[in-house]
Amino acid sequence: MLISTTDLLNSRILKAIFHRIRPCNDVQINALFEPLIPCGSGFSFPSSHAVNHFALAVFFYLTAHFIPANWRFIWFVWAFLIAFAQVYVGVHYPLDVFIGGIIGLCFGNIVAKMYLRTLNKETEQKG
Repeated sequence: MLISTTDLLNSRILKAIFHRIRPCNDVQINALFEPLIPCGSGFSFPSSHAVNHFALAVFFYLTAHFIPANWRFIWFVWAFLIAFAQVYVGVHYPLDVFIGGIIGLCFGNIVAKMYLRTLNKETEQKG
């Protein structure tokens, strides 16, 4: 549910509003470097990879209580590396992944709180 919501919101609504082309599709920027991977045809802002991975990172951080708290930061390292890679290979601008990360953090937090609230209500009803 989380990824389908964030991906739909980002890919179908936000990217359609901003219409920002990818750096690898920009003729002026493309003259400065050669992309490391094939360039996508879609829009760039905000990065769906950043939105989805940061949403998952927050969700897992807040809900995976079976993992010790001092190890749960790994989810954020993973999301950051995914976002950084999008800039590194030339398919996103830094602002694309930064804003995508913020959006993902917000959605992941909202869905995690809803999940925990539902889980607590079910536990109270059984107990």
